[in-house]
Amino acid sequence: MTDIIDKKYFTIGEVAAMIGEATSLVRFWEKEFPVLKPLKTEKGTRKYDAKAIELIKYIHYLVKQKGYTLEGAKDALRKDQYAEGRAGVIAKLNDVKSFLVRLKESI
Repeated sequence: MTDIIDKKYFTIGEVAAMIGEATSLVRFWEKEFPVLKPLKTEKGTRKYDAKAIELIKYIHYLVKQKGYTLEGAKDALRKDQYAEGRAGVIAKLNDVKSFLVRLKESI
């Protein structure tokens, strides 16, 4: 999460690594979720800002962790005016969870 503060834009590979998925899934979600609109360079390279990354993490949470269908996740995003804020909170909670798991394993 602190990486987002250090950089303004991230590549699709970096974003995919953040969520532990393939770049093809991120590209697919771009087509499925109109709210995901990364900047593109003249050569077509995608550049994701912090807002886009938070949305991707929220979509990932809905689809992969909560088991939503794509249509269900789209509906949730449309209905949830606080989706971006929730995405940030969920990302921070996942960071804390990962830290606690590593701490438990080291004991």
